[in-house]
Amino acid sequence: MKLSEFTTKMTPDLIATHPAHNRDESRMMVLHRKTGEIEHRIFKDVLEYFNPFDMFVFNDTQVFPAKLYGYKEKTGARIEVFLLRELNPNNKLWDVLVEPARKIRIGNKLYFGIDDSMVAEVIDNTTSRGRTLRFLYDGDHDEFKQRLYALGEAPLPYYIKRDVEEEDAERYQTIFAKNEGAVVAPAAGFHFSRELLKRMEIHDIDRGFLTMHIGLGTFRDIDVEDLTKYRLDSEPLDVSFELMHKVNDKRENGHRVCAVGTSVLRGLECTVGMNGRIKAYEGWTNKFLFPPYECTTCDALITNFHMSQSIMLMATASFGGYQNVMRAYDIAVEEKYRFGAYGDAMLIVD
Repeated sequence: MKLSEFTTKMTPDLIATHPAHNRDESRMMVLHRKTGEIEHRIFKDVLEYFNPFDMFVFNDTQVFPAKLYGYKEKTGARIEVFLLRELNPNNKLWDVLVEPARKIRIGNKLYFGIDDSMVAEVIDNTTSRGRTLRFLYDGDHDEFKQRLYALGEAPLPYYIKRDVEEEDAERYQTIFAKNEGAVVAPAAGFHFSRELLKRMEIHDIDRGFLTMHIGLGTFRDIDVEDLTKYRLDSEPLDVSFELMHKVNDKRENGHRVCAVGTSVLRGLECTVGMNGRIKAYEGWTNKFLFPPYECTTCDALITNFHMSQSIMLMATASFGGYQNVMRAYDIAVEEKYRFGAYGDAMLIVD
């Protein structure tokens, strides 16, 4: 398919800049992919579409406070530093993006904090905006990470045009986040409150977790019209033997598996074998889902309303069907659903 075929009618005023007051009270569009029928509900109604012993699969990655601001030595120029991943804990090396990049060269030092107590030296150029930083800190690694993260803030998506607020530290994170490593949150999981998870237990609906550390490649503009020529950035993925057995057993016994988010959908599809069963996996994946790819590892998908021409929209269309999903997006615009990480939800079922 072509990139231009995933252009939606979404306008900037539909992008949610703040989350719903309560996690499970966002609006929810329900798309029945076999008939194309659409319903308009509230997210807390989601369990009505599932039976005892069905299963939800979540992404338990934890977003870290990746965005911080420092000052360049001598000139005092303000520099934005976006932490991507830690390269070497012992040497305190980090892969980062800097802005404005033209001012930052190898050998420059950056100072962070009110008292300039955190110092980093640029030791390599990796891309036009990419740099490798060595943090010059004498304490142990745990103390260093604590001090570094105290200087950072939640890495809100580029389309949320406001300053980070105190509540973002909690709300730009799922309540079950456990394994640190993402700079983009698995936003479909935002809608699950502790009360809703408890109701799942009461209704005997099972849950499982994989870990995919979502990177900024999720938001990178696709620069080719022919989607078969696009290569997605690789991201770390961990699908455990426990999850493998649970998912395969559920489906073989006639129960449904629901992927919570396109990162989970991509993770499951990355591990599927010829027989339709998933396999345990630990490594990297750049699985890119778009129609006419047919998803075979789950029976339902919970996701948000995504930006036009995004890889998340394409993955949603690969599960729900291109015509169904694009029509649903037209209706979402007409009905003024909220788009983006802090926006409303879509449930796709048979």
